[in-house]
Amino acid sequence: PARAPSRRLGAVCMVALVSLVLSSAAAEHVGTGSCSCVTCVAGLKATPNTFNIYINGVWKPSTSGKTLPVLAPFNGSAVYHVQAATQEEIDEAFTSAKAAQKEWAKTPLWRRAELLKRAAKEMRLHAPAIAEVMVNEVSKPRKDALKEVLRTADLFEYTAEEGVRAEGTLLTSDSFTGEGRNKLALVSRIPLGVVVAIPPFNYPLNLAGSKVAPALMAGNSLVMKPPSAGAVTGIVGIAAVMHLAGCPKGLVNVVTGRGSEIGDYLTQHKLANAISFTGGSTGIKVAKGVSMIPMQMELGGKDPALVLPDADIKLAAASILKGAFSYSGQRCTAVKIAVVVTQKVHDELLPLILEGVAKLKVGHPDDEGVDITAVIDSKSADFIEGLVKDAVDRGATMQYPKGGFKREGNLIWPVVLTGVTPAMRLFYEEQFGPVLPIAVVETAEEAVELCNESPLGLQASVFTRNIDQAILVSDALHVGTVQINGAPARGPDHFPFQGFKDSGIGSQGVRWSLEAMSKVKSTVINLSQESYAS
Repeated sequence: PARAPSRRLGAVCMVALVSLVLSSAAAEHVGTGSCSCVTCVAGLKATPNTFNIYINGVWKPSTSGKTLPVLAPFNGSAVYHVQAATQEEIDEAFTSAKAAQKEWAKTPLWRRAELLKRAAKEMRLHAPAIAEVMVNEVSKPRKDALKEVLRTADLFEYTAEEGVRAEGTLLTSDSFTGEGRNKLALVSRIPLGVVVAIPPFNYPLNLAGSKVAPALMAGNSLVMKPPSAGAVTGIVGIAAVMHLAGCPKGLVNVVTGRGSEIGDYLTQHKLANAISFTGGSTGIKVAKGVSMIPMQMELGGKDPALVLPDADIKLAAASILKGAFSYSGQRCTAVKIAVVVTQKVHDELLPLILEGVAKLKVGHPDDEGVDITAVIDSKSADFIEGLVKDAVDRGATMQYPKGGFKREGNLIWPVVLTGVTPAMRLFYEEQFGPVLPIAVVETAEEAVELCNESPLGLQASVFTRNIDQAILVSDALHVGTVQINGAPARGPDHFPFQGFKDSGIGSQGVRWSLEAMSKVKSTVINLSQESYAS
């Protein structure tokens, strides 16, 4: 569907949307320096559709004189342009961040929390404008884009509340065998320093916010590189929002450019003290190139849905549909394969899945009630098509669409394949698109064994009415999270989120991210004699 970038919301609709999705407090907010639109911040743009980098509180074009196009997935047009930052500008960003962090570390927790809460208000105030950017550059349905903005505002506020409750520990030496009470250890968490944040395209605001908010609350500064696809969401939704919220200069810096050109320079920079990265297998290369700094990495998943013989079949079908096709399957936590125990269960499940898939609406992200929109780019679409073709060539059956694989540009109609086996690439490779492969096995043990062969281990779903069986299967699966009778999901955002094997390092989720963005420091008081409270 060759449409121009979305401009469908007129003034009346915009007012209605604001009234609908924003809280009354946010609607009344006119924070210091707020403008009528977040995309109109002074200096934000070099030209009407070319966005600047943000370093040390200043918007500016790159000295490279080069810009990069951001292509709309639904028609391939250059909807925006962003700066191609130089290594010297990245050096400037790190230098600014290092200086700002030293002062920020001395800022009381309640003041850090105030900044995050002001940022949350700005996000809500400008939610329609930020969502508009997401619709244009990552083809996210408008209703989902708005939800992402508001979810991120909630995340900032929750992080602020959790962060002010940071606690230290007092340890006494006499708790260890043979020791007296003559040493007291004051144990606290301190900032890491400058955090490099690299979010992905599929949740360009929320997964940026899940790095930025905990890093700031823990006393760090940031250099963030948004994804090439989704770059303007990072510029507008993070840099401009923080600017409007009164963020100290240098505390948050946002640079743009191709990951292949500046990625290594960013992640291996001598002033980088930690890395928080969300993306695909590129993260493995990043991890191997980094030395002696903490890493928080989420690198994708091949999340299976195991349907056991006693499952609630209607619940399983509805959950698998949601899990496989939400945002066109472009989610690390999408259901990437259904592993059904016994042919009988498969024969009951498949008609329900096909009935649901036939109701999915395919189209433009602004179409009312749309479910399936274009995948992010032609490279991704080609990869998905290649996986489907390989499976069909090796004996899988195309259950949907009935007329065979259907694609227009980057828009792929939902696919359901049965008879999928480990001999097919699709069994273990992450498709990141609207494709549901279905495999049949004879026992739960066989299902677990096959799933554990995957190099990825993010999440899995288990559908059963037997809680004992659910726990047994959960314990046996080598994944970071197991969902019982529900689709894989990242969130709510205060839940821990982690991957095993090649799916990542460390945990996310507000409390766990605050820990990941800080380090332990001990101060030991040596007493001249033992002292006991009486």
